[in-house]
Amino acid sequence: MTEIKKKKSTAHILEIVVVIMLGITALFTAWASWVGSLHGGNQSTNYTKSNNIAAEGNSEYNAGVQNMMQDMMLWSEVSDLQIDISFAQDNGNDEALEQAANKLFFKLNDNLTSEMATVIGWNWEYASDNPTEIVLDWMQNEQATVSPFSDEAFVSSYFASAQTLLAESDAVLAQGVKDNTNGDAYGLVTVIYGVVLFLLGIAGSFKSDKNKYVIIAVSLLSFLIATIYMLTIPMPTGFSVIGFFKP
Repeated sequence: MTEIKKKKSTAHILEIVVVIMLGITALFTAWASWVGSLHGGNQSTNYTKSNNIAAEGNSEYNAGVQNMMQDMMLWSEVSDLQIDISFAQDNGNDEALEQAANKLFFKLNDNLTSEMATVIGWNWEYASDNPTEIVLDWMQNEQATVSPFSDEAFVSSYFASAQTLLAESDAVLAQGVKDNTNGDAYGLVTVIYGVVLFLLGIAGSFKSDKNKYVIIAVSLLSFLIATIYMLTIPMPTGFSVIGFFKP
């Protein structure tokens, strides 16, 4: 009689343990599923944001190419006028010299960007009282005769904005990849918890206490492994439980 009561007591304890583990595992499964879905949402958001920023960066890059081509055409015209000025000087043709110098003066003043003006040494404060003298003085500088497009830093300046945006796009994309990886990890945790729930669900169907002990032990071990692994996975960016309850 005592042995029967002992078996019933043991069976009752096992049932309580199984019920408690079922409840805890169910809660942890729900938690892992929810956090995994948050990672999935962040992944989608970051991928979309990355694509939008990349599109903007590509647009800025194309604009940079167009601006550079315009400035290259301008420099080609400037170089041609410089040749005309030098040729007029060599031939003592003051009229042609003055005409070419005037063209060059106003072309530079009207079309130069501040970046290009700095590279070629053109001063915006030059007065237009005597364009010929100003242009001839400017042409004495080495900067005036060297193509600004030989300056790597100057060429890169056309694409500075695009490079910044594309770098930001890559960073956001990398975060999206991390969110995807973390979401997959939480998915794996959910699967393990599902296995635990299954094992606990069938534990009561075994008549042998030893079999029940084995099933419960395997379930507990799997639960601990899944929980420890889950704790190593980063939470979603900006995650706050309290934030979900704020109006």
